Amino acid sequence: MVKIAFIGAGSYGFTRNLVRDVLTFPLLKDAELALMDINPERLEFAEKSVRKIVTSGNYPAKVTATLNREEALRGADAVLVTILAGGVDVWRNDIEIPKKYGVDINIGDTRGVSGIFRFLRTAPVMLGIARDMERLCPDATMLNYTNPMAMLCRAMQRETSIKLTGLCHSVQGTAEMLAKWIGAPMEEVTYTCAGINHTSWYVKYEWKGQDAYPLIRKAVTEQPEIYNAEQVRNEMFLALDYYVTESSGHNSEYNWWFRKRADLIEKYCTHGTNWNPGEYAYIVNRYSERETNWREEARKWYASDNAISLERGHEYAAYIINALQGGEPFQFNGNVPNTGLVTNLPDRACVEVPVWASKKGLEAVHVGALPPQCALLTNLNSSIEEMAVEGCISGDPRLIYQAIAHDPLTAAMLSLAEIKTMVNEMLAFNQPYLPTFKHFKA
Repeated sequence: MVKIAFIGAGSYGFTRNLVRDVLTFPLLKDAELALMDINPERLEFAEKSVRKIVTSGNYPAKVTATLNREEALRGADAVLVTILAGGVDVWRNDIEIPKKYGVDINIGDTRGVSGIFRFLRTAPVMLGIARDMERLCPDATMLNYTNPMAMLCRAMQRETSIKLTGLCHSVQGTAEMLAKWIGAPMEEVTYTCAGINHTSWYVKYEWKGQDAYPLIRKAVTEQPEIYNAEQVRNEMFLALDYYVTESSGHNSEYNWWFRKRADLIEKYCTHGTNWNPGEYAYIVNRYSERETNWREEARKWYASDNAISLERGHEYAAYIINALQGGEPFQFNGNVPNTGLVTNLPDRACVEVPVWASKKGLEAVHVGALPPQCALLTNLNSSIEEMAVEGCISGDPRLIYQAIAHDPLTAAMLSLAEIKTMVNEMLAFNQPYLPTFKHFKA
């Protein structure tokens, strides 16, 4: 019996969908599904929901639920992690404090000043999970969904011996979006995508073996509804000639070009980012409302007499676990150490590249060099993340300040002195969540 541990099982929607997918594989239908969360109420709903799926499919799976992380991890074959360190009331300051200084954040969960402080709070917890795995399930593979993806994976890959990769929806999601724009059936599309999480590039994107970039450019330039759907990313594509992963809302934060003036935010970031950019309160309120309303939504779902769909979805994790257990090999884009895989990104940094999962384990694919116009921005962000990881592990607040001083958006808005003042304010606020730091001034 395969044991799959869900750490952060109370993540609304995710656990249900992943369990549904896992149980569709014959090798996994009798798995032990070990659910763990620190929130008893969320854990109770997760357990009820998973049991309902198991019953609906008449699966021979075993379901356990616990508030004890060690109990969930002991003897696991795969570990899935979806956690949030600190609630919305803590996280919102990642957006509100920079906003006070003039750094207008849109989402703030991946990089830049907001992403780095989210990482600093989350890394100690993730490292604790990884070290527990070293003791309790040393042969297990962690599949991490928690952001900021690259920094968290890098910290664990650097400091522990566990097998792990990070999973994100942006590669397959963007590939499907581009295929839709040019009218290509997804089964006829092939691509190679590489870089770092949320800033990976389709160095090849082909339809029936032919370069599809001319068709994508034609769609972006000639169809206003397509251009307007992803203004930031489309502008980046028209300038850099390769398409980047993750939404325009995210990418508007990762560079110098779109959020440094109010008129640019209005022009590029207000109507085509899939978020309501320029209004930090919107994203905070969106998550606050979700936190408030999940109970009622959960109650309705569980109480509904409607048949539960047991059809397999497209979440990578289930396919990967099946492959690792000896099922059909599966290729996906994962976050792994850069062992010469992308030759113009930092050595050992966490990169996002094609990876094969099979009974042999996880095997990353060599990609080579990114196009130079893509490598420059990607390399800068990766190098900043390396500094942030070192600063976190060594407990050096000055390295955190120096990393944030090089962040493109922050540097476009603030002087070095202003950045230092902002970082010190954020260090002071986050002090209870930063156990590796002995002092909190840069």
